[in-house]
Formats: sequence, C-alpha cells, structure tokens
Amino acid sequence: MGAETDAATVNIHEAKTNFSKLVDAAASGETVIIAKAGRPVARLVRVDLTYPAQRIGFLAGYGRVPDDFDDWATEEIAGLFEARD
Repeated sequence: MGAETDAATVNIHEAKTNFSKLVDAAASGETVIIAKAGRPVARLVRVDLTYPAQRIGFLAGYGRVPDDFDDWATEEIAGLFEARD
C-alpha cells in the first residue's frame, strides 16, 4: 500500500479501536485514510524525520577564553546593578 489510491480506509471508531495497529502500519510505510460518516477526513502516514548535523563544538580550537574572563569589568557591572556612577 504506498500510493494513496491503495490506502486503507477506516472509520473513526475502527481507528480508535485499532490505533496502535494503524500507527504500526503507517510506520512501515502504509497510508491509512480515516473517514467520518464515509467521508475521508484525515491521512495517517509515516513521518520521515531528518535531523540537522550537530553543530555543538564546531568552533573548537579556534579561540581561547582567558583565565580571568569571570573577573573582567566586575566593578563596572556591579555599579550598573547598584546604579552607581
């Protein structure tokens, strides 16, 4: 069943009763049409997810964080929070 013309059509009651089986069918590539009062209202299909390449650490080795980074502008920043001049 891959083409929509070959898709299985089930009514809502049958879909609720056999939901796990229908999801398994969709996961294996089948298309399931869900109908209400004989009229198609939804299509259950497999979702093909593609994840983007992982970018964490893509600049590793291109820079350096100084050891005193946490101490930079400490007094100036404290002054901003305390509203000092």
